[in-house]
Formats: sequence, C-alpha cells, structure tokens
Amino acid sequence: MGRNGYRWIVALVALIGGLAALAGAAGVLLRGDLATTLFTTVRGERVDVLTGGIYRYNGLNIASEGVGWDAVTLFLVVPALALSLPALWRESTRAKLFLVGILAYFLYQYAEYAFTLAYGPLFLLYVAIFALSLSAIALLVSTVDLGELAASVTPRFPHRAVVGLGLFMAGLLALMWLPLIVRTAGGEVQDVLYGGTTLVVQAFDLGFLVPLGLFTAATVHRRLPVGFLLASVVVVKAVAMATAIFAMLVFEFVATGELAVAPMVVFALTALGSAALGVRVYGSIGESAVEASALRREAAGAAPFG
Repeated sequence: MGRNGYRWIVALVALIGGLAALAGAAGVLLRGDLATTLFTTVRGERVDVLTGGIYRYNGLNIASEGVGWDAVTLFLVVPALALSLPALWRESTRAKLFLVGILAYFLYQYAEYAFTLAYGPLFLLYVAIFALSLSAIALLVSTVDLGELAASVTPRFPHRAVVGLGLFMAGLLALMWLPLIVRTAGGEVQDVLYGGTTLVVQAFDLGFLVPLGLFTAATVHRRLPVGFLLASVVVVKAVAMATAIFAMLVFEFVATGELAVAPMVVFALTALGSAALGVRVYGSIGESAVEASALRREAAGAAPFG
C-alpha cells in the first residue's frame, strides 16, 4: 500500500475516534434526569422505562449501564486512540496492533448499541461507528506482515499468561450467560430482558468473544504468527471492556441501588490484570528487525516467563 493510501487509513481511524467521542458525549451529557415510568411488556416483564434524555424508551438498567460505558469511551478509550495517532502516522507496528484493539472495542460496543437500544436519534451514528470500525480493522490488519510480526517477538512474550487470559475470558462469559439462558428458556424473563425482545449482549459475548478467547489461546499456545496479532488485540479489548463494565455497574448502582459487588471486583481485577499483561505483550514486540534483535540480546540469558 502506498503512502497516500496509508494516510487514508489514519484519517479513517481519526474519524472513527471523533464519532465515538460524539456518541460518548451524547450519552453522558444528554442522559436527562433518568426519570422513569412503569411499563409492562408483551411478555409480562415489568420495566422502569426512561421518559426523557438520549436513552428515552429504554429500561433504566440498560440506560444506566450505557451511561457508564459512554463515560469510559469518552474519557479513556477515545483519548487513548488520539494519543496513538502520531505513532500510527509513522506506521508503527505497535500502534497498528493497539488501534485494532481499540477498533474492536468500538465494533463490539456500537453494534451492540444499534441492536439493543430502543430506536432513537443516535441510531445512524452507532451504525456508522461499527461499520467504519470493521472496515478500518480490515485495512489495518492488511498492513501487518504476520511473518515479520512473529520475527519481531522476543522470548519475553508472555505465552502462558496470554493463553490464560483467553481461556479466562471464554470461561467467564460462558459461566455468566449459559446458566441464565438455561434458566430462562421456559419464558421467565423478569429482570432479564429489561424491556428488550432477546438476549443481544449474551449473543455477542457467546458468539464473538468466547470464540475469540479460545482461538487466541489456541494460536498463542501453538506459537502461530496470527496468535501474536490476536494477543496484542485481545489485551487492549480486555482492558477497555472490563473497565467499561466496571463503570457500567457503578452507574447502575447509582441509578437503581442494585450493588453487584462480586462482578465489580471481578471486572476491576480483570482490567488491572489485562493492563499489566498488555505492558508485557507490547514490551516484547519490536518495531523492526534491529530493535527485535536488541530486545532478544537484552532477554538472552534470562528464563522467559509466561
């Protein structure tokens, strides 16, 4: 790809960051007073539905969770994207991998918003963000040579820890959602759908994140080049997503008084652990053959961990 073509990729990533900032700001600043009215769905589920704000017509639980997610997107994820753009302009391999992880977060978040939230004024914005994120992921990955990436990884790469993260992510989500699905298969959906018609979040997690975690664990365990790509993406996605879920639970507690201590602890620790692992993963990837050789010499004589 020529330099001009690459500049279009950088511009596309910057555009996605701007759109995500707009969506996040709308969720945080235009949420309204969270006033609700009681509504009974056709399935007999009684739901407190918002009467105003950008999340109007959504259940209070869903809206309060969305505000927490929006806050993390606006104040953590979008700034991380912006700070990475200069390195992406220089065609940094680390920046490419990091931003694929950020874009995967946007893809997941805004596809979920478009499919879950009641139809509203931000619908097209949500669709644009997840559609552009998918295209940008494909374009960025096409600029990464897997052979060169594998050659640039030093013995410090934390193989076992990444395998553990992939299995943990898949196992946690399966244990969270499969029992719920079995329990509600007979039609009892009170405090489950929150006014929705189906389990969109569970479908995304079980259909996307669980296979991603398992495939990452398998490819890293086998030392396949694609495993290094997936690992660098998954650790970023894990940090952003776990932080967003933690914030989501905090906002839900503020709005509804429902305190989920165990999930809050689990996702806070997951965010911290994934961040620490991310430092190790990116620290083991050289930007060039020269840097990779220097990192290998630095690691020579030390027993690799992970």
